[in-house]
Amino acid sequence: MEDMKRRLVIPGEHLGQGRAGSGTYQEGDDAFSRFVGLAEEKSGFHIVIPLSGIYNPKRGDGVVGRVEEIIFSKWIIDINSPYSAALLLSDAVDEFIDITKTDLTKYFNYGDLIFAEITTVSKTKSIQLSMKDRRCRKLRGGRIIKVTPTKVPRIIGRKGSMVEMVKDMTGTQIVVGQNGLVWIKGENEDVAAEAILSIEEKSHLSGLTEHIRAMLEEKMKNRTIPPRREESDREERYEPRHDDFQRDEFRQEPRERGEFQRDEFKDDRGREDRFGGA
Repeated sequence: MEDMKRRLVIPGEHLGQGRAGSGTYQEGDDAFSRFVGLAEEKSGFHIVIPLSGIYNPKRGDGVVGRVEEIIFSKWIIDINSPYSAALLLSDAVDEFIDITKTDLTKYFNYGDLIFAEITTVSKTKSIQLSMKDRRCRKLRGGRIIKVTPTKVPRIIGRKGSMVEMVKDMTGTQIVVGQNGLVWIKGENEDVAAEAILSIEEKSHLSGLTEHIRAMLEEKMKNRTIPPRREESDREERYEPRHDDFQRDEFRQEPRERGEFQRDEFKDDRGREDRFGGA
């Protein structure tokens, strides 16, 4: 049902009478599209999901990022945006830390992947992150794929229905960042990644849920679906053993190391893998 309510529109196209939401603008009592995208209307409220575009950080977004620098009492995080973000020590850990005696790589090291929440976006695009939300944690192992940020709502689905279906049918952990980076971990990572990329590619089609379901049934018919395991965010973030904060999972093979070098990430279609989560 959700697919039938969407239609492809172009910039300036009349959407109908009602209130203008995301991706639209208002003229009198009418709403119009700002983008080429998928239009949806509910109770007179119109939105358009763009079919392309870069990630524009917004307060409250959950993002997947990579530690690219450590400065005094904060980490600088690459969030797949024209703007880097800062994770302050006070927003990263619950305990008191004496920075004169503590090596911050004990918590997050160079190259580590995290899922964090954007708490501040200033007018000058100064961005601050937090790890305080229960969903936020360090991401270890797995693989990262990059999708168009504007396709993220389609990948997640209404009330999480699409991504939950992929998780259940593949037995994988998946974290989708609003910034277009998707982390996948499990025995069937390749199938889950193919499904996510197929959703991105075919996001404009109706009947997409059933198409993806049929694809997964075919891909998984000769495979075992392991029980899904959702990792504990607090254990991921605050386990005190220093070695557990090293990127051992990414150092096992030269190929894996290469996957996570900046600006060299490739996805399964030839682009470089970026980020992903559970």
